[in-house]
Amino acid sequence: MRRIRMILVLALVGFVGLLGYAYYTGRGWALPETGGVDTQAAAERGRLLAEKAVEKTSLAVSDGALTAKIKSKMALDDYVKARNIDVDTVRGVVTVGGTVYSEAEQRRAVQLAKETQGVTQVIDRLEVWIRQRTTHTLPKPAIG
Repeated sequence: MRRIRMILVLALVGFVGLLGYAYYTGRGWALPETGGVDTQAAAERGRLLAEKAVEKTSLAVSDGALTAKIKSKMALDDYVKARNIDVDTVRGVVTVGGTVYSEAEQRRAVQLAKETQGVTQVIDRLEVWIRQRTTHTLPKPAIG
């Protein structure tokens, strides 16, 4: 047991010494360059990908902000019941959907969306719910 411990300690000391030597001489264990990678082209490609990612992220944030702004306007409006209306935004194009209880409420909801800064188009998918009056008649009892 003592001999195994001594061998392990010597191996560890040798390994640490080798790491120290590689560190101080600056050689390390780096592989020699093969010249197969164009670093300038890779850097340019990375820059373009980063710009696209930033653009997509800012579009997503601005679309979310537009949706929140429109829903807030509807919630504060006296004529629109915002809980019944769905608002989705994709690249500035707003789609409003759901159920409203009058054509006036439908027009007002679309108007609020159109008036919001940053909106390029509004797609109206609102349905006007019309309450129909029905008279229920009870069936005549069978005589028998």
